[in-house]
Amino acid sequence: MSTVVLQTRKLTKRYKGRAVVNQLDLTVHADEIYGFLGPNGAGKTTTMRLILGLVLPDEGVIEVAGVDAILHRQRALRQVGAVVEAPSFYPDLSARHNLMHLGALSGDCRRPRVEEVLELVGLQHVADDRVGTFSFGMKQRLGLAQALIPDSKLVLLDEPTNGLDPHGIKDTRELMRRLCRDLGVTIFLSSHLLSEVEQVCDRVGIIDQGQKILEDRVAALLKLEHVLYVEVGDPAQAQGLLSARGWRCEPTGRHNGSTGRLKVHADSATAAEVNECLVRAGVRVHQLLPATHSLEQLFVTLTENLRR
Repeated sequence: MSTVVLQTRKLTKRYKGRAVVNQLDLTVHADEIYGFLGPNGAGKTTTMRLILGLVLPDEGVIEVAGVDAILHRQRALRQVGAVVEAPSFYPDLSARHNLMHLGALSGDCRRPRVEEVLELVGLQHVADDRVGTFSFGMKQRLGLAQALIPDSKLVLLDEPTNGLDPHGIKDTRELMRRLCRDLGVTIFLSSHLLSEVEQVCDRVGIIDQGQKILEDRVAALLKLEHVLYVEVGDPAQAQGLLSARGWRCEPTGRHNGSTGRLKVHADSATAAEVNECLVRAGVRVHQLLPATHSLEQLFVTLTENLRR
């Protein structure tokens, strides 16, 4: 069983009597990229501020690597880094001197560590340049370098690709994967770019109006249960065979020369059973895939249903 790096239980924060975060339970495992999703005003940023000890909860528990982050904040957050909202730097100082200064505030201003994180985020070639001359994307990378200075095992990122061009988004995505895969950094990522979350995250939690509405592995969420797409050489014969077995199926309208595609609602069937049924009858099966949908479709469906 994987190690739990971050856990909240019944976490609640109220402002003027309204619960912005409401009985929130989250579990983040080691060596994963966890996507934290929700509409605007859902309570995401407040949750991250609670985890970082920037605001205190009214109720609930926050544990970082098994340490109570409310009772023992300094010990719990010793190996936690964060970029919440836009990172802020001294524009007249170089990237290196910014990190040396900010590292001293976190208790770690060792020159070798500063050089290490500059290389990790790909800024070693501009380490002596004034940060005031940096592009937005470079400042985002420097913010991530700052978050990594205390040899962080957990990093919280709030909209790290916000305002970046496609190349910057791709670079940030690859950097997060490398940090997780090669250095064992667990990343807690809040983002509105659901297509990016779908590509980079292992698991996601979705909240709305301060409450968790879903938490699962991305791969499991994108798979539509009990629906298969089958591309066959004789779609009419295949449809007759599968319907006779009690599996509702319908042509999708997609044809490729001599083949056609069927959508099969195989409630209790496995893909192997569908395949065997067709092959035994001499129907050539060119492709058999589980139906999927996008994370964006799932997110919109879940959040819209709550508002009805």
